[in-house]
Amino acid sequence: MSCLGNFIWFIFGGLIGGLTWCAAGILWCITIIGIPIGLQCFKFAQLSFAPFGKDVVYHTTGMNLLVNIIWLIVSGIPLALGHLISAGLLAITIIGIPFAMQSLKLARLALMPFGAQIVYTH
Repeated sequence: MSCLGNFIWFIFGGLIGGLTWCAAGILWCITIIGIPIGLQCFKFAQLSFAPFGKDVVYHTTGMNLLVNIIWLIVSGIPLALGHLISAGLLAITIIGIPFAMQSLKLARLALMPFGAQIVYTH
């Protein structure tokens, strides 16, 4: 079922969401200091392309909090707003509610991505 969900998701918003994560990753990789942050963006772009069958687990440390604050100011708010708008549009129909839930998962991830780990669910 997650394969079908990921296929439909990719067509109706996953491509655009994943490309925004890739664009953020490219912009962060311009500087040497931003390369670790850019690489993290590319990992989350994969999640944005196909979120069904995957979950996000958060582990918070002091260093992650500092990087998350910098991330939030520079890139997090625009990405989160894009996912929230997508969730609002998807939630209009009953069929779109599971897709809206995935978009909300990605919006939360866009706000605080560092310290997050992608795990596969059964």
